[in-house]
Amino acid sequence: MKIVIIGGNGTIGKKIVSHFKQDNEVLIAARTSGDVRVDIADINSIKAMFETIGKLDAIICIAGEAKWDDFHKLSEEDYFIGLRSKLMGQVNLVRIGQNYLNPNGSITLSTGILADDPVVKTTSASMVNGGIHSFVKAVALEIKNGIRVNAVSSGMVEDAYEKYKDYFPGHNPIPMKKVINGYVRSVNGKGNGQIIRVYD
Repeated sequence: MKIVIIGGNGTIGKKIVSHFKQDNEVLIAARTSGDVRVDIADINSIKAMFETIGKLDAIICIAGEAKWDDFHKLSEEDYFIGLRSKLMGQVNLVRIGQNYLNPNGSITLSTGILADDPVVKTTSASMVNGGIHSFVKAVALEIKNGIRVNAVSSGMVEDAYEKYKDYFPGHNPIPMKKVINGYVRSVNGKGNGQIIRVYD
């Protein structure tokens, strides 16, 4: 398969790339480095990425920002960071990317445990993740050409434990192998409209 992995240089992305490139042609898309540049908050950047890459069999997104801060400190513009980037960025990857996928291709988006189990300072990130979950379930009912759309929702991954452990008291870090298998299930399985939860 020919696969583009958006955010393939990140903590999770590197492991996903390493797995899929064993048996597939994998292209890394990112804002500053990789095989092709993309900023998912910019629809023209998304269009340019797909024009550069051409036809694909699978799209995986492990990218997107959202502002973490106390609820009483978040401004409307702070919320728009997550809405433009992680939410609409991934929605636009589906809207535009469907036209570049071969029949029966797949699109895998990424969310996280905050959609189901929020912690403090995550009203924006939790809202965005929940919105993506609802979008995935709805778009699967309408998307054409046998294309499947799923989301992988992981808990705090072990490779990010030291950075985020204070935000997630009592949460067990998720082994990277389990996280990888969530993406494998989305890409290589037959599920559509699924939220693939990789929680403790």
